Amino acid sequence: MIRATTRSALREALGPARSDGRRVGLVPTMGFLHQGHVSLIDLARESCDTVVVSVFVNPMQFGPGEDLDRYPRDIERDSDIARGRGTDVFFVPPIAEMYPAGTVEVVVDSPRLADRLCGAFRPGHFRGVLTVVAKLLNLVTPAAAVFGQKDYQQLALIRHMVRDLDLPVDILRGPTVREFDGLALSSRNTFLGSDERRDAALLSRSLHEAGAAFEAGTRNVSDLTRIVRERLNSGELVRPQYVELVGPDRLDPVETASEGDVLAIAAHVGATRLIDNIILGEAA
Repeated sequence: MIRATTRSALREALGPARSDGRRVGLVPTMGFLHQGHVSLIDLARESCDTVVVSVFVNPMQFGPGEDLDRYPRDIERDSDIARGRGTDVFFVPPIAEMYPAGTVEVVVDSPRLADRLCGAFRPGHFRGVLTVVAKLLNLVTPAAAVFGQKDYQQLALIRHMVRDLDLPVDILRGPTVREFDGLALSSRNTFLGSDERRDAALLSRSLHEAGAAFEAGTRNVSDLTRIVRERLNSGELVRPQYVELVGPDRLDPVETASEGDVLAIAAHVGATRLIDNIILGEAA
């Protein structure tokens, strides 16, 4: 595995793959890798000849008072995990390498899609996400890039960016990987205390119950979201931020639930903000 910390080193590392016509896959991450990330690396390996894993905690997507400074980091551990999954290039640039001028004058934004769900509570977050993903896609020029379903709004926005800007890359969705009690794997789970960890499982449990109600024939949006809210409110340490049922592409609220719609939630468990979702008609 080649470890690159600069843009020029990344391009040099990918030179042989490009000259040989190999299919390159990219897995962008913010590090502190877990089994969810591992599944994305494996998915990239299934469809590509050369796999690039990037680790970059992007300051552009954190707002004032968010957890940029305490976001978990362990590059050597991440390197070992990436190497163990057969990663070919491990790209770990410092902030100054990705933003040499300290900021960027040109950004990628999608206000209509980014102002809902998480974007309504994290202004500017998705502008930072889309901008850094666009930079990574330009640096790596992959045939495919893999993103997890847990961050469904991010996935939808990146698909729109690729489609609208005619970027020649396939965006692959990796299913959410969960812990034994259903909690979606997230680097932020490390922030949870024991009582918070217990209540955090209510996020996936609430989605599972709503998904079961949909499978049993419930199509009323209010009924499905009420199931989720009631379950979340049963946790002493859970403070729901939003519970919404939206269409899978444009993320518009739906009037009647249909297979393929996305039931998405965000909640604070203690001081930690967690998100989760299910696609109706698919296993939670």
